[in-house]
Amino acid sequence: MTSKPKYTGLGLALGALLGVVFGILAGHVGTWLGIGVAIGMALGLSLRKKEPVCPECAALHRVHEMRR
Repeated sequence: MTSKPKYTGLGLALGALLGVVFGILAGHVGTWLGIGVAIGMALGLSLRKKEPVCPECAALHRVHEMRR
């Protein structure tokens, strides 16, 4: 199972890369880098794995969450 920080980091890196590319093309690297990082963070946070659907898996995950 992949963790949320991994997706967030991947989104952040992808957003920063795209921000730099658009910044170089447009001539405003700082502005586009900020926009790219914000979009990358939003994408990274939205790419989480879906919660399990079956009741047995959901119960098991609730037990694990309660232990933390």
